[in-house]
Amino acid sequence: MSEKLEPLPGTADIWEPETSQWIFLEQTARGLFPRYGYSELRTPIFERTDVFVRGIGTETDVVQKEMYTFEDRGGRSLTLRPEGTAGVMRAIANQGVAEGDEKRVFYMGPMFRGERPAAGRRRQFHQIGAEAVGRAAPAMDAECIAMLVHFLEELGIRDSRLLLNSRGTAADRPAVAEALKAYFAPHKEALCPDCQRRLDANVWRLLDCKVEGCQPLINGAPKITELLGDESKTFFAEVCRNLDAMGVAYQVEPRLVRGLDYYVHTVFEIQHSGLGAQNALAGGGRYAIALASGDRTVEGVGFALGMERLLMARQSLNLAAAEAPGCQAYVVALGPQALALALPLAQELRRCGVRTLCETAGRSMKAQLRTANKVHAKFALIRGDSELEKGTIVCKNLDTSVQEEWPVAETAARLRAALAG
Repeated sequence: MSEKLEPLPGTADIWEPETSQWIFLEQTARGLFPRYGYSELRTPIFERTDVFVRGIGTETDVVQKEMYTFEDRGGRSLTLRPEGTAGVMRAIANQGVAEGDEKRVFYMGPMFRGERPAAGRRRQFHQIGAEAVGRAAPAMDAECIAMLVHFLEELGIRDSRLLLNSRGTAADRPAVAEALKAYFAPHKEALCPDCQRRLDANVWRLLDCKVEGCQPLINGAPKITELLGDESKTFFAEVCRNLDAMGVAYQVEPRLVRGLDYYVHTVFEIQHSGLGAQNALAGGGRYAIALASGDRTVEGVGFALGMERLLMARQSLNLAAAEAPGCQAYVVALGPQALALALPLAQELRRCGVRTLCETAGRSMKAQLRTANKVHAKFALIRGDSELEKGTIVCKNLDTSVQEEWPVAETAARLRAALAG
């Protein structure tokens, strides 16, 4: 017996009917985002490692623990993309953005992180994301968030919470970091090992810790929004005012920082109870990312959603799964002559928009009808020597077993009418 080759841990083979649900997510994104002026961008699955190190931040768990990095034949360090934003920013900066202009793009596809596999979290996971680059405007942030909420509504996902906060500007960072260090330092021994290290390396990252033992201390930490300068407070107030004007409900969460270091000003997260303890469904914010060359920073706002987690949320709400596009007609051929004509008939039907399979091996009628039922065909089109002599074909409704005999020349038109009826 040959060895069974399962997918590697944290990866999965995706078959019908599940693939139809993935297609539904993708088609909904492609239908909605262009209404907001976004066009689709496809970036490489791997980039120079520096694109992610500079973009995401050296103190993040993603860079320190989770990236899949390797050397190519030329000795360059390359990394499978662990998230979408850094690569998108690299692509946009490479193309260029004119002064006062903006670019709006969305993307979808696989990402890779060496995390411990869990429900809705794989080592190869998939994201849908969007980025609007070129302007630092509160209204742009609010519109991006509204599009995200609209997308979830189009997917039928309700009962979610939008959490909102500000990380301020670079000028705010020293005062906020000092206040956080002053608060956490006396409790250093009560923190997890990672947070003890972060206390000196990047104290902001303590607020994003998910270790249960750290949560009481985090919940008592100073509120970032109260430590920001006037510029940042005004920017955040404008984001909130625009969301209110669009009727987008949100909750200010003053300790939300998100897990990546490139965020400035607005950060947000959508949580859903149907995902269990790890309840983040989507997240994003405004960011400033240094390019790999280090001589330029690009700013924008965007978000990303985990597709596996979107499907979990829909399942928790008992939303109907998208149906797989099944077979509509199966051409049954009895005898060598009919078999020779089966493929041309099937091809004609396909060109007319009918999903068609046909016999290719010359099996018995019973075996062919068994296959037609197995693939859930709606109709069997049966032709043998008798039908060849008369120039007809027998159409059998496989749900009702009712049969009709049609002229072969009228098969496509009649079949389309039967499927429409």
